[in-house]
Amino acid sequence: MKKLIFLFSLVILIIGGFIVNPFSSSDSQDVDITTEEFKQILEQNPGEVIDVRTKDEFNSGHLKLSAAQYDWLNGEFHDAIEEMDKSKTYYLYCRTGNRSGQAARMMRERGFDNVYNVGGFEDLANAGFEASNSLEGE
Repeated sequence: MKKLIFLFSLVILIIGGFIVNPFSSSDSQDVDITTEEFKQILEQNPGEVIDVRTKDEFNSGHLKLSAAQYDWLNGEFHDAIEEMDKSKTYYLYCRTGNRSGQAARMMRERGFDNVYNVGGFEDLANAGFEASNSLEGE
């Protein structure tokens, strides 16, 4: 009986650890913001906007305020963050917000405090952020 109680207690503790982990910081993973939040935060805290889509996706249309394009899929982004200033603010986007979310979380894990996933390109363009279809004339 004591073994059963011990095992039951152990299971409860393990499950509780998954639900509430005192060693994890929810702030370190809370990187997703809405388009409206992006508009407000960008006004108060300008930063570098980075497109993490492929070069072809970028060339077919991107935000004019993009400071850089680093492809998440081919590892270009992973190399680029080694040279980025951790004290700056970064806003990341991709096609749907998935890749940029992964990239933003990676940056947070590597010590970047001011990094945000602002979602997908189309949503941002539809919300009024100016888009461009070419690199020339910017």
